[in-house]
Amino acid sequence: MEDHQNSTPNAIGLCLLPSELMQNIFLSLVLPEIIRLKLVSKSFSHLISDHTFVRECNSRSTSTAWLFVYKKRWLRDAVLHAFTDRSNRWFRIPITELLKPIHFHCEDLYFLTASGNVFLFASNTVRLVVAVNLVTMTVKKIPPSPLGPRGTSSWRRSGMKLVTGPPGSDHFRFMFAELVDNRPVLFVYNSVTDKWNTMEAQEARGRHVDERLFLNVVNGPRESVVVACTPECDAQPVIVRPRLEGGGVGEGEMRVGFSLGHVTDRLHVYGDGYMMIVKSESGRKKRVLKGIEMWGVGEEGREWEYISRVPSELMKKIERGYGVMMGCLEERNGVIRASLVSNWEGLWDIVWISFDKSRKEWAWIPLPDCNMKNYNLSGISFSSGITLP
Repeated sequence: MEDHQNSTPNAIGLCLLPSELMQNIFLSLVLPEIIRLKLVSKSFSHLISDHTFVRECNSRSTSTAWLFVYKKRWLRDAVLHAFTDRSNRWFRIPITELLKPIHFHCEDLYFLTASGNVFLFASNTVRLVVAVNLVTMTVKKIPPSPLGPRGTSSWRRSGMKLVTGPPGSDHFRFMFAELVDNRPVLFVYNSVTDKWNTMEAQEARGRHVDERLFLNVVNGPRESVVVACTPECDAQPVIVRPRLEGGGVGEGEMRVGFSLGHVTDRLHVYGDGYMMIVKSESGRKKRVLKGIEMWGVGEEGREWEYISRVPSELMKKIERGYGVMMGCLEERNGVIRASLVSNWEGLWDIVWISFDKSRKEWAWIPLPDCNMKNYNLSGISFSSGITLP
């Protein structure tokens, strides 16, 4: 994880401080900065590797939310950019060297999703998914699923989920849901066994579906088909079919996940059992973002229940014109985080908003410029729980 500033003079000065004071200073930093410091000197590495420091650092890092954006011109320039509300700048994470052992025939990759230290990338030509651990600097090929090799267009963000753990390990489960013979089926890859497991979902039949993971199979204008499962995948997954009554923020054409500004009135973004409805209006040459509502799957999974609308004062801050827009959405520990990425004449713009369900409060995280002009956006994802080994 790069930082272009010269840290040598500061490192010499820090080494003269008591170790306890140095630890307190390091703990005020975010994890990419700590990982970089570990490479500066042996004394820093020894201090950061101390069990007490690792435990305290990981305790703080577990609750830190990150937004990752993958942009590239060519595979040799592949860069992951990371931002957290604990900092005021983007962190640049080159991944080209990490991926060299995997032969992609000079092909560009797509960033699927992330959780903890694990990041998934997909290749369209060789139809391969790889897991990259950015802390241990390791790469793992994931064998083809029972459905066979898949191109990047087959992976739907709201239909897949990556779960890492237990804490302190590099284990993970990657799951996705698809229709097979018109029946929703859950596919689960376990990194421990290096194998896939297939589980056919059953109708929920009025059962409560709280404390589960939600993977969208079908997203329609009025009804969705969603598979709900436990994070451990140790119980039969169930099917819920939430319906949307009333149409949300407005009627008109609807797109799911990706909006072409000149034809779309509403953009629906799904994730973790929630749905964000984005309302736009026509401008002179482009569309303008005008309203956002958040909905969630009801307790019995029969309907989308209204949660909240972004206040008008906040909408004025994030209102912007665009030609193309897409979004991602996640829920963690009672906070729903959403990002909207828009493009107008080659210029990219990113919005990060969140809704705290217990406090019933919206928040806007201002983002500095990510310098994405003339780059391709090849994936965006939230993540939490990055930890030191």
